[in-house]
Amino acid sequence: MAAQITDATFEASVLKSAIPVLIDFWAPWCGPCRAMGPVIDELAAEYEGKVLIVKMNVDDNPATPSKYGIRAIPTLILFKNGEVVEQVTGAVSKSSIKDMIAQKALG
Repeated sequence: MAAQITDATFEASVLKSAIPVLIDFWAPWCGPCRAMGPVIDELAAEYEGKVLIVKMNVDDNPATPSKYGIRAIPTLILFKNGEVVEQVTGAVSKSSIKDMIAQKALG
């Protein structure tokens, strides 16, 4: 299951991570976010140890989404070495996310 991160844990969890990090910016009231939840959890298990896959509730943590210009959710941002390497907004397929990880994080 994907871990939840907060504004307070963002820097340590994401920017200082030794492995690539995929963040799912979401909210409980967002239908497409809830639909993507199980996919994000499956990917977190599949990539354990290779890519850290986490979730951030935008309602509870406004600073980080604001810093990265999140205007719509769900939004996925892939970080590598503390830098944004890819960003996708909207509900996307598991295969699309896997392709993004393969090309931008593990390639």
